Amino acid sequence: MAGSPRRRTTATPVLAASGAEPVAGLPGVGPKLAEKLAARGLASLQDLWLHLPRRYEDRTRVSPIADLAPGRPAQIEGRVEAVERGFRYRPMLRVAVSDDSRATLVLRFFHFNRAQAAQFLPGRRIVCYGEPRPGQRGLEMIHPSYRLLADDEGPVRRDRLDPVYPAVEGIGPASLAKLVGKALERLPPAEELELLPAGLRERLGLPTLRDALLTLHRPPPDVSMADFAMGRHPSQRRLALEELLAHHLSLRRQRIALRRSGAMPVRPPGKLAAALRQRLAFALTGAQQRVFDEICRDMARPEPMLRLVQGDVGSGKTVVAALAAANAVEAGRQVALMAPTELLAEQHLGNFRVWLEPLGVRVTWLAGKVAGRARAAALDDIAHGRAQVVVGTHALMQENVAFASLALVIVDEQHRFGVHQRLALRDKGLAGSQVPHQLVMTATPIPRTLAMSAYADLDVSVIDQMPPGRTPVTTAAVSAERRGEVVERIRAACAEGRQAYWVCTLIEDSDEVEAQAVQSTFEQLQAQLPGLRIGLLHGRMKPAEKQEMMARFKAGELQLLVATTVIEVGVDVPNASLMIIENAERLGLAQLHQLRGRVGRGAEASSCVLMYKPPLSQMARERLEVMRASGDGFVIAEKDLDLRGPGELLGTRQTGLASFRIADPIRDAALLPEVHRAAEGLLASDPRLADRLVERWVGGAARYAGA
Repeated sequence: MAGSPRRRTTATPVLAASGAEPVAGLPGVGPKLAEKLAARGLASLQDLWLHLPRRYEDRTRVSPIADLAPGRPAQIEGRVEAVERGFRYRPMLRVAVSDDSRATLVLRFFHFNRAQAAQFLPGRRIVCYGEPRPGQRGLEMIHPSYRLLADDEGPVRRDRLDPVYPAVEGIGPASLAKLVGKALERLPPAEELELLPAGLRERLGLPTLRDALLTLHRPPPDVSMADFAMGRHPSQRRLALEELLAHHLSLRRQRIALRRSGAMPVRPPGKLAAALRQRLAFALTGAQQRVFDEICRDMARPEPMLRLVQGDVGSGKTVVAALAAANAVEAGRQVALMAPTELLAEQHLGNFRVWLEPLGVRVTWLAGKVAGRARAAALDDIAHGRAQVVVGTHALMQENVAFASLALVIVDEQHRFGVHQRLALRDKGLAGSQVPHQLVMTATPIPRTLAMSAYADLDVSVIDQMPPGRTPVTTAAVSAERRGEVVERIRAACAEGRQAYWVCTLIEDSDEVEAQAVQSTFEQLQAQLPGLRIGLLHGRMKPAEKQEMMARFKAGELQLLVATTVIEVGVDVPNASLMIIENAERLGLAQLHQLRGRVGRGAEASSCVLMYKPPLSQMARERLEVMRASGDGFVIAEKDLDLRGPGELLGTRQTGLASFRIADPIRDAALLPEVHRAAEGLLASDPRLADRLVERWVGGAARYAGA
């Protein structure tokens, strides 16, 4: 959930209208209860207003027991016929209930006490709600909610559906629902709460925020549950529109504010970049040239570049970044390149040294393992400008790292960094009111709909053309029952002088997860392929060990590398033309595509074998079929988004992006054009209203949204 709104020091009516009044102001909410709510991100009245039900229970009608259907929740009213307590495997209470339809339903409880069991007396009236399921003696409900009725008590009826809220640790469902109800009693009048322009709401046929909230928390019995389930109800669309608009405004404001800071224009003659291109063993593709031209135009301006470069695995993003770095160095400025892992950072270090050092550019390495005199020397070179290009990991952001004249920040695989980290690196280049240019790269293709909502603060470039010489990778899905055939395929490929990867999903064997651990797989393959030189690589090895193993594999000393998904990014061995991914059904599409991108990097025909353990779930089957049918990262990303949603694709918890409470950028994609138009209008005509929208939905997180 996005950050809670900041508390204001204005009068109570304004607090109530904004929803910023703390939950501690509600009757019955003491310090301990407020602490439990705050741990779940529920610190203000508004947080409770926006804590929407995850489902609803229909207690507005009573169903005859004879009409119950398995899997369809319902409320019944009847009399207790019989009670049975048993201890076959564990304590169990069974209560038989019948009604006027002359049918019987069994209520089954595994957790109960003696006093509770004593309440169920034959002949007593009872009303209960639950999900019927087939049992040994007809339909039964497991741990239904129930209430025993007095003989003179009338039939139970509700005038609206009962909400069931996402759980809050330490607070019971009934108590939580009561708290939300108290918060809703403090909803201000519609005109005080409303922030969306009336014309926009009317054009889209959407209710006021007050009406939308009341409908979602207290839906009438005739509401379309199908619309609710699909997110199509006007009340849901109303909240989604406002949330998308607030996030978009936050990103746009950050972009505007950052560009007001200004940047040092980088307009060198281009001799260093031209010399680098002459040294390359390949010509740039049209897509690479187009993106490089866009970067050059951005960096020549007196405002900071904010550009995201998307490119599929192997499309050549790194060389474009190196050319941009050459321009900054020729202009007498420094460049910082940050990658999320030492393995990936060292790959960049190797490339930049091969490309730039022969041209007289000093490339410096700074990572956690650089210590002692070497670290002190590196820091001194960076501080005095002798280090022209600095490549490293999170170590670049430490307080004792100071740049003399940082003009360009390059961040690779940006979704793996938190926004605070990227902001910290950008701040390293602050020089008065100027900030460095930013170039962000990702090999995780992001569908257009998601990029529109998640990266409103960035210009997006796409390298949508693969370099010549890259061979398509043939992909096959094979059952683990054919493991022997796969081993023989490895033997044959290595006999022809090629190299191969065998990727596992775990480091150690687990009784709970049925997957081959990399250590045991390594030992098995050593026994099955005694003539091969086999290496082992996983994330728990020391950085020096990992680097040595990769160097040996790249040099051809090892024929087969057994590894975890640590090789997902940054590994480039052109002679490796076969990849086996074990337990492929356990990985998402984006990760499978990244792993597959480690082969097909040379001229040899390459193959990827997705080995799975049957039976497959429907989603796993779909994923493997998509991988088998397509090698296009953008097609795969769209399907990944359909199957998994935006949070996982973007790495929501790491980025702080797309952390929506209600909106779904894919489901609500049709609203995005309206969001963009409304944002333009608000920023031009009513920036204070835009501020209030951002405050409501994004709050204190706004500073980091554009990092």
